[in-house]
Amino acid sequence: MATRMLRRGLPRVPGGDPWPPADAVAVEAADAPEPSDVSLPEAAVPVAEPVAAAAAVAPEADALAPRAGSVNGAVAATAGVIASSSGIRRGLPRVPGGEPWPPDSGAQAPVADEPAAEAVPAPASSAAASAPVVSDTVGAAASVSTPAPAARPETHASSATGVRRGLPRVVGGEPWPPAGITPIIPAAAAPVDAAATASEHPVAAEPSASAAARVPTAAVATVDTPLVWKRTVWDGRAPRHVPAAPEPARRRPTWTQAIAVLFGAAALGVLAGAAIALVRTLLSFPFMQDFLAAFPGEYEPAIEVAPGFAPWVNWAHFFNMFLMVLIIRSGLQVRTEKRPTVFWTPRGNAKGKISLNLWFHQALDILWLVNGVIFVVLLFVTGHWVRIVPTSWEVFPNALSAALQYVSFDWPHENGWNNYNSLQQLAYFATVFIAAPLAAITGFRMSGLWPKKAEKLSKAYPVEWARALHFPIMLYFVAFIIAHVALVMLTGFLRNLNHMFAAQDAVTWTGFWVFVVSIVMIAIGWAAARPLVLAPIAKVFGKVSGR
Repeated sequence: MATRMLRRGLPRVPGGDPWPPADAVAVEAADAPEPSDVSLPEAAVPVAEPVAAAAAVAPEADALAPRAGSVNGAVAATAGVIASSSGIRRGLPRVPGGEPWPPDSGAQAPVADEPAAEAVPAPASSAAASAPVVSDTVGAAASVSTPAPAARPETHASSATGVRRGLPRVVGGEPWPPAGITPIIPAAAAPVDAAATASEHPVAAEPSASAAARVPTAAVATVDTPLVWKRTVWDGRAPRHVPAAPEPARRRPTWTQAIAVLFGAAALGVLAGAAIALVRTLLSFPFMQDFLAAFPGEYEPAIEVAPGFAPWVNWAHFFNMFLMVLIIRSGLQVRTEKRPTVFWTPRGNAKGKISLNLWFHQALDILWLVNGVIFVVLLFVTGHWVRIVPTSWEVFPNALSAALQYVSFDWPHENGWNNYNSLQQLAYFATVFIAAPLAAITGFRMSGLWPKKAEKLSKAYPVEWARALHFPIMLYFVAFIIAHVALVMLTGFLRNLNHMFAAQDAVTWTGFWVFVVSIVMIAIGWAAARPLVLAPIAKVFGKVSGR
């Protein structure tokens, strides 16, 4: 008989001391040979596996027997000594924080077996070897290093019903549950209190068949049965594959529209012919002949003025024509653009950000106003204001007489080098002293130069009034330019061009070629009015940005 020192393992209860106690480590092993006489088998490899892996292994009865000279043999010997005194070895508690199982009753509890198996009492050594494996305390079983016996292939297999088979109910038996068992899913499974079950059945060493089958059945039902759900999000690929709405095709002119345009032009021609015939018939009456004799279409000015046009008049006329064409173009762009692509911001005023087209329009307006101011100042300094400012009430009947003569195509006497007729004088006066100031005032009210803090002034002159007047004034300028150019071409083309562009009263081609050069310059300015050219110029006066 040899006395050996036992290895102390995990505590029996959570938070307790290691087992066995420190004062019970001396054990007598009568039948155990010396450790030097027996060597460890090759299959005995110490491993540390989780409880789930250990529970999946069904050892054979002879594999559970302790081997001489091994640590398990020493533990088995200790368990045998303890079992000899109490009749059965007490293992870990059945519930967390409970007493070691089975209770200290002094007798071995019977084992409830399945109906198909014979009741075979389990030896104390086998119970001692298998108790750490079926423990409910995961941490304790996972930290114990034990030799792993040879596992049978069917221990890791599952039955056809999806129920996982575990350890045998008796030593040397088949894995539990049997291979042909059918799981039963209860309608409403009530929660089971492990502590209450342990207190009601203190002598049941193994769980019942229904309890053993219920645990894997619930897991199978949870995994295999799909949950009921409802789609609550939009398919991520669908928006990218939804066909875009086709853009509306541009309506091409049809034969019906072309015929309507032709009929409209023909109707205007018929009305113009009827008006000409009516006026010519009216002027054939004697009272109208007397009217034309009394008011030939012009009157002598009250103040004498030198004939002809100075060169500054020709330059002012060219700049006015050049700027007016670009102002109308940029104004229409500002009116029709919906999403500007280039912006201009003045220095020191980040809130004054406007589109580049609007900046170009306002810059042209300023240049046009400067040219107009210079023209008006020189007009009054040289005394030529008498040519376009009416000085007698006779201007109105003479203007009516000139209009009738124009409509009848019996042109009035042209003497523009010395004096305009009354219709021309009224038209020039309205353009220079009425339309131009209204365009400047309404444009200034809508621009960023208007003082924002002048509440009383803004209330007295609302911006809506300016918007209502600015566009009709532009239409007036367009109509004036068309009528002016048409009359220049119809009433002495070469002589009129010499008056306006060459400052001479002669029928030569000089004024015509100067007019052609001016048209080319206007076309170049029209083509250059784009962000690529305007942006570098605008950067000199502020900041240009894409947004």
